[in-house]
Amino acid sequence: MKLFRIIFLLLAFDITASTHAADNDYPNKPVTVIVAYAPGGQGDIFARLVSEKLSVLYKQTVVVDNKPGVSGTIGTKIAARSKNDGYTLFLGQTGEITVNRLLIKDIGYDPMQELTPVVLIGNSPLIMLAAADAPFNTVNEFIQLARSKPGELSYGSVGAGTPGHLSAVALGVGAKVNLIHVPYKGVGPLMSDLMAGRLQVFFSSASAALPQVKGGKLKALAVTTPQRMTSLPQVPTIAESGLPGFSYTLWGGLFAPAGTPQNIIDTLNKDVNSILAMPDLKNRLEADNMAVPKNTPSEFNSYVRSEAAKFEKLIKDANLKIEQ
Repeated sequence: MKLFRIIFLLLAFDITASTHAADNDYPNKPVTVIVAYAPGGQGDIFARLVSEKLSVLYKQTVVVDNKPGVSGTIGTKIAARSKNDGYTLFLGQTGEITVNRLLIKDIGYDPMQELTPVVLIGNSPLIMLAAADAPFNTVNEFIQLARSKPGELSYGSVGAGTPGHLSAVALGVGAKVNLIHVPYKGVGPLMSDLMAGRLQVFFSSASAALPQVKGGKLKALAVTTPQRMTSLPQVPTIAESGLPGFSYTLWGGLFAPAGTPQNIIDTLNKDVNSILAMPDLKNRLEADNMAVPKNTPSEFNSYVRSEAAKFEKLIKDANLKIEQ
């Protein structure tokens, strides 16, 4: 009996030691980063910038796998249901993590429970745009016009539940104005209609907005972050424009399937933070008006949960309907 117990303890120790050694050897094979949208979007850019650097650091292939479809739900579900060994990661953004679960009925997974925050990669403002010849030049002037014409002024977005859509919803709720939502399948047609005056405003990513603003085709009324943008210092924030506390951004970060070993999460967090501090990458992101905050997994988790609570309140206050 004693001999059996000794053999059992030795086997248990050997299994534990082997598992621990495998974790410490991470990564010893290729890593996949799933992106829930087609190539070229902000999330895809984040994923490819970080993956290239991780491939060099780890001497292993880190490949980006685009899984677009249904507002990002297809790729998110695949990532959430992947093996939790650190070899499948997910580039999650505002919509996939915090919003879709609130707006899409029977989504089939819970990203807040099934995906673990690893590291926040970047955070970017949105810019509230209008046609260059629009009859208003400030957020307050737009609000006053909307109040005088309830249900007549419209805003565009690239889809329900996107940051641009929800920023406009938040403006409507905060200013108590009734605006018409016009969703588009792409930024190009939306921008054309905005320039032609067929739409009144659009909350755009900075990368899409700045060329049009600097080219004089559109004007920037405000930015959605608490601080002004360094590249548009003369443009006020919406919080400065009469809606205190207004803060909506485009953010993206790495997530891992729930249950991924903590030492792997900590390794990825440390390594991605070091990559983001590299001058070439930091300068590139900041040139696109991306904040690049150093953060721990715990800090990123707290941020994600605060964002989720913010959107839960907004969707309830705005009485947004769940998609069937």
